[in-house]
Amino acid sequence: MPFMKGPAPVRRTIKYLNSGQLILKDKIKIFSVNYNTFGKHHEGAKEFVFWNIPQVQYRNPNVQVLTLKNMTPSPFVRCYYEDGRDLLVDIDSRSRHEILEHLIKVLGKTKAQLDAEARLAERKDNPANFGYGCDRHCICEIPGQLPCPGTVPLPNHMRGKITHPRF
Repeated sequence: MPFMKGPAPVRRTIKYLNSGQLILKDKIKIFSVNYNTFGKHHEGAKEFVFWNIPQVQYRNPNVQVLTLKNMTPSPFVRCYYEDGRDLLVDIDSRSRHEILEHLIKVLGKTKAQLDAEARLAERKDNPANFGYGCDRHCICEIPGQLPCPGTVPLPNHMRGKITHPRF
């Protein structure tokens, strides 16, 4: 399995990617992390990029995620909103867990918002569903499907009662 090669291949598993806690607000369109690959005060930012950025990208498919390396004296996160504003978050000398907790508090959706979205996603009925509690009682109500055998008898060749001679 080629996807299980490289440093910490667990980062590419679906279970790990789904376990991400940072779900950004809908108004955020660009999420960028600026850090250096050297320096003691950049360690938390470097670990955050390594362990948590894949989760952020997976859980926020409509957000562009950028990582800019070796361009700044101190690490920071900058978020750009859809109306043109931006927000700067200082992550200097913080561990990756502190960074994640702070970003969830500042940029993430609240627990109430996530619960409301989950309830709305559950309620959404798929038009392909039929049966008790759905819009359609039977598949025969969909145009192009065979009618119910209870109302219109099936053709003989579909009943399995008549055998055809073999050629």
